Amino acid sequence: MHELPLFPLNSVIFPGGALPLRLFEPRYLDMVKDCMRNEHGFGIALIKDGKEMGQEVGLAAEVYKTGTECRIADWEMLPDGLLGITAYGEKKIHIEDTHIRSNQLLVGQVQCLVADPDVELPEEFESMRSLLQKVITQVGKPYTTLPAGYDYAGWVGARLTELLPLQLATKQRLLEIDDHIVRLYHLKEAMQDSKFL
Repeated sequence: MHELPLFPLNSVIFPGGALPLRLFEPRYLDMVKDCMRNEHGFGIALIKDGKEMGQEVGLAAEVYKTGTECRIADWEMLPDGLLGITAYGEKKIHIEDTHIRSNQLLVGQVQCLVADPDVELPEEFESMRSLLQKVITQVGKPYTTLPAGYDYAGWVGARLTELLPLQLATKQRLLEIDDHIVRLYHLKEAMQDSKFL
């Protein structure tokens, strides 16, 4: 178990995924500086209750217990004066407990979860692979710069969950599933309900 600064968002990222972020709040700018200076990551977790940064500055949100530890790989000052970073998902985490620092930064006591080894994508999910290839081509960076894993069930399921406009509660449930094939079945059902397949 270790302490990790947490970034509450209305987004879900999986290990192996990428998420561009635009930062302006001092608590998150300080977090990024600390992460880069000390070469450690931060956690991204879906908001359960409260507001995303920028919607209500100064208040920490309550988050779900499963999130993803991320690292910062790219950063730049944007023309609008905000700091742009790209977070890369590294490992799934369970957030045991949280507290709020004086600057309103949410910090968690987290445990890294052991990932199931990825498995070959079964033929019955071929349509999902094809859809993902089209979506990534349309989305472009940073997804086109990720190591491609179109032959693997975990990679295909994770990327589709991140990129498709599914309900956030559905994305969170899919993140919480450890078995890659089971996740694909649940994802396929959600995609059919949303008319993506």
